[in-house]
Amino acid sequence: MTAPVEFYQAGSYCAEESVGYLMKKVMLSIVQQADKRLAGLDLTMAQWGPLMRLQQKGQLPVAELARWVNTDAGAMTRLLDRLEKKGLCKRVRSLEDRRVVMVELTAEGRNAIEDVPAVLAEVMNLHLAGFSRAEWQALKGSLFRMIDNGDALREAGA
Repeated sequence: MTAPVEFYQAGSYCAEESVGYLMKKVMLSIVQQADKRLAGLDLTMAQWGPLMRLQQKGQLPVAELARWVNTDAGAMTRLLDRLEKKGLCKRVRSLEDRRVVMVELTAEGRNAIEDVPAVLAEVMNLHLAGFSRAEWQALKGSLFRMIDNGDALREAGA
């Protein structure tokens, strides 16, 4: 792991200037704008996120989907109950291990998220207004580096 830095000091720490706070503000804005644009599709971020993951990866175990969404099994079950009621996905028992429940998109689910990538691209591009391609690439690189640092901390048991 890379040596830690000391950009922040306890005596001068300002939450509103912390990278974590700023990333959270950006994410909240992105979600709010995406949800606003997707309201006509009757989908919220909590719903279109897992549906898009299923579209990208195909059938997934409930537990893996919950980990990806960063939620617990109970919350994922309630979300899947709502999505199944809308006819957007279905749960099926794994053929290899009957204890494992898999989730897959239905045809209605694939149709429901058809426009989501275009909406997300628009929202992301609006949030990146004024950035050059090099700045955009640098931002992504920095975020990936922070993710790698966080992964290393978890692996080290920190």
